[in-house]
Amino acid sequence: MNPLAELIVAAEERGFEAHVAPAELPEARRRAFLAWLERGMHAGMTYMARNPEARLHPQRRFPWFKSALVLSLPYGYAPPPRPAGGLRRGRVARYAWVRDYHLRTEPHLRALEELCGRLGGTCRGYVDHGPVLETAYAEATGAGWIGRNGLWLQVRGGSYQHLAVLLTPWEAETPGPHPDRCGSCRACVAHCPTGAIVADGVVDARRCVSYWTIEHRGLVPLELWEGIGDWLFGCDDCQTVCPWNRFARAPKGLEPDPELAWPDLEAFFTLSNRAFARRYAGSTFVRSGRPRLARNALVVLTGRDPEALGGLLPRALADPSPLVRATAAAAAVRLGRPADAERTLAQLDDAGRAYVRQASEVFG
Repeated sequence: MNPLAELIVAAEERGFEAHVAPAELPEARRRAFLAWLERGMHAGMTYMARNPEARLHPQRRFPWFKSALVLSLPYGYAPPPRPAGGLRRGRVARYAWVRDYHLRTEPHLRALEELCGRLGGTCRGYVDHGPVLETAYAEATGAGWIGRNGLWLQVRGGSYQHLAVLLTPWEAETPGPHPDRCGSCRACVAHCPTGAIVADGVVDARRCVSYWTIEHRGLVPLELWEGIGDWLFGCDDCQTVCPWNRFARAPKGLEPDPELAWPDLEAFFTLSNRAFARRYAGSTFVRSGRPRLARNALVVLTGRDPEALGGLLPRALADPSPLVRATAAAAAVRLGRPADAERTLAQLDDAGRAYVRQASEVFG
């Protein structure tokens, strides 16, 4: 058995589906990524624009790199029951219903790296970080295609899949491209609440709910509050409506945690940052942190449960985080309580005060 075949068997034994792609990405995919960056569609993810050639040509950093082993792990879980009690409003993206996939995948990548060494090579594994475009390499395996929503799709499994890439030193044949099976379907485009899918396979992060509720560290633009709707963390709208996700699968032996799928929003305002990290240890919530979850909760409650928001507002206006206080003041304006917002202005910085004044113009 050749080394790549042994790696594939080892990956499959660990629950992954594994496919091989050549090190050199197609020219069309490289041009598309550079155009996406040039148009500023990466929003505040400045790391994406840092040395883009390193992402497009990892072999310049790793001269031994000859092929990529793309690992996929499904996460098409059925929704768990909503727990009783607490303030459980808003939706959480499906991938976040279980322990952080980064933490679950990293040990497997390290084990595959060790196996690679025993097979006489050097390998490097990445999951959602490092100089690797996981989706582009997934497409290059020929086992699926980039859908209109910009995600990697498979006929057997749809798009609910985590991706990781293992760079290997062994040559691989260039597979033929997978046919685009989206056809005339535009369900994802029609159902994107903020119009973030701006062209086939192109998502503008500046309009994407997932970007604003997960990646963005600051204040959420007021004009996007309505589009965010009840999405507390991430957004699955472009996946939920995709016909191919009828065939989505869930990994064996892993069940979603109801407390992650339906978190109690009150916890984001009553827990300290340290207590929050303890309560949600191992989840993707920790990477974003309590203030951003509280910020998102305020946006959700403003549009979906003003009565519950009214009960939380005094605590939110006095929150230790300036991000939460400014968002709470803007929410107070939208709730028709401008006096509460005014009392908070002195506790905000210039950006926060400007945000609240803008809320008066937008919501007043």
